[in-house]
Amino acid sequence: MLNMARAPAQARGSRGLNCLAGKMQANPICVPTVSNDTGWDFCFHLSQQTAIPAQETDDLFTACHCEETEEDTAVQEAGMTVDCMSIPKQKLAQSQKKINQFINEKMSTKANKELIRCFILSQIVFGKEHWKCAQASANLAYGYLTLRGLPAQAKKHAEKARNTLLTWKRNTTSDKDKKEILETLVILYYTLGIAWLLQNHGKQAYIHLQKAERNMKELKELNNDNIAGIQVSEKDLTIALGRASLAMHRMNLALAYFEKAICGVILAKGHDTSDLISLYEEIAQIEQLRKNHEQAIQYLQQAYSICVSSFSEVSPQTAEASALLAKAYAMSGESQHRDAVEIYFIRSISTYQTLGSEDYETLTTIEDFCTWLIQNGEKQEAYRLLKSTLNSGTFGDCGKKVAETFYNMGSICFAKGELREAIELLRKCLMIQSLIYGSEHTKSIETKSLLSLLQRASLSRWKKEAAPGRKKSVCRDRME
Repeated sequence: MLNMARAPAQARGSRGLNCLAGKMQANPICVPTVSNDTGWDFCFHLSQQTAIPAQETDDLFTACHCEETEEDTAVQEAGMTVDCMSIPKQKLAQSQKKINQFINEKMSTKANKELIRCFILSQIVFGKEHWKCAQASANLAYGYLTLRGLPAQAKKHAEKARNTLLTWKRNTTSDKDKKEILETLVILYYTLGIAWLLQNHGKQAYIHLQKAERNMKELKELNNDNIAGIQVSEKDLTIALGRASLAMHRMNLALAYFEKAICGVILAKGHDTSDLISLYEEIAQIEQLRKNHEQAIQYLQQAYSICVSSFSEVSPQTAEASALLAKAYAMSGESQHRDAVEIYFIRSISTYQTLGSEDYETLTTIEDFCTWLIQNGEKQEAYRLLKSTLNSGTFGDCGKKVAETFYNMGSICFAKGELREAIELLRKCLMIQSLIYGSEHTKSIETKSLLSLLQRASLSRWKKEAAPGRKKSVCRDRME
């Protein structure tokens, strides 16, 4: 009837104590089709064209035609030959600088467009089969994954670049080129691994991430263990391998990867760095799945302490960490943890309400707390808390959560035998669900079925109460 699991969101604030793989299956990232992205469509099909278009909306291809500037004219008049590739090379260098600028300014879409521009200019400057062009394709794949969250597009570009890079790696004689190719292969296989993971294919993800790990090892050997500045860090790769292991339900392997990632972060930044928060929260999920509740609680206590010291007690990060800690205590099932469950849930809810801008998270935490209250026989307290939440009137933009709250309140009333109140609450729930999801959605149908059941039960009860024998009995009681 009620579910302790929190539905995941795109941000870190959505982590609960459920299995990461289960969360991916329940709420997979929407993967748009190729036709939904015109930039992708253009640059991918460019390689299939027999000739480069003579005109384009921006100045990419006019650059290829080497339009004459005043400086070019002066050079030609002096009898000097103009290098036709100089302008595309200049534009490629400019575009590469812009990418870093846009990424630093959090302008993801513009950064991705510059990656497309780099890919096209690399085709012009180096040729479609050159490893530099494959490198640009791999960078674009990584951009589609990290900047846009589009794994299907990322996979297409990464796969397109792979064969060219592998051929050049075997044949190259320059150590400098080999280092760049190895770094690009790390990016490429990491991109493929994460893309497969986002599409709920744990085994394929793990295979590709292992290839990224092998190439990173080779890069370290070639570079005397110095891989500072590489786009995909060892930490990123280790965490990804841990998540892929978790998706394959290999808990011990996943645990080993996360322990390795945590040790690496502590060595690099110390025990109090905020980088450890998400790692402690994820490793706690693994310990929960392994039924090691006390160990999970210890990890989440560490995460909570770092949140307090890094962000203060009144912050979204601390509110989330407090909620996760409360759920960890609740999931242990130990009676000695009852007070801790209540303390941390109340602390989290209070922090969210103080901040005033975390409506969805507040409702979710209240719902989790009420679930625990109901499981422990405190239905009246759960109902009171849910009712006070709705009466506050601050959750108008969270229709889905409001509908869930009405459903939960109706379920509580049903369990208590208060059919009239339950029917009224479920009607409100159904009205909101029909507006949000439509009347034929699974959630709406489920609520409608429960509502019909309660209405029949209510009618049956009313008939019994209205029966002649029942009336006489009532009259007799009153006369006496």
